[in-house]
Amino acid sequence: MKAMAGFVIATLVACRTPPARQEAPTPPSSAVAPASRPSPAEELDRLDRRKPVPLLPMMANHQKQSMREHLIVVQEVVSATATRDFAKVVHAAQRMGYSEAMGQMCEHMGAGAPGFSEQALAFHHSADRIVDAARHEDSAGVLGALSETLATCTSCHESYKQAVVAKLAD
Repeated sequence: MKAMAGFVIATLVACRTPPARQEAPTPPSSAVAPASRPSPAEELDRLDRRKPVPLLPMMANHQKQSMREHLIVVQEVVSATATRDFAKVVHAAQRMGYSEAMGQMCEHMGAGAPGFSEQALAFHHSADRIVDAARHEDSAGVLGALSETLATCTSCHESYKQAVVAKLAD
């Protein structure tokens, strides 16, 4: 019985005592340090395969403000079309339609990304077709032109992304 008690105590002690920890081997000093991980922004940029549009911070902010204004215009066009207030449709859509100043801005903003300026200009010209349909009090024409305008938005956002740079290429 005494032998059995001794065995039980020895077993309990062995079970309570953690095994000796083995230290991980220290790599040789000549080992190459692992490559640093990209930042989350760098990783997103790597995953986002759209073509970059290089813009200075001020230009990128201006472009984003313009796009938000375009969304407001779209909402106003839809709302005014629903009530058949074609004067409001014209007034709203003209804010995103083509003008010489808008054309120059699109050329400047898209100078570093082939095809971007052409797509931006197509957007503004499509907005002109909303104005034309509204002047004819054609609800279906307004909505068709608005659909075309939104398709240019979608196409551009599928193709291009902003790339904020410190300096534009010459």
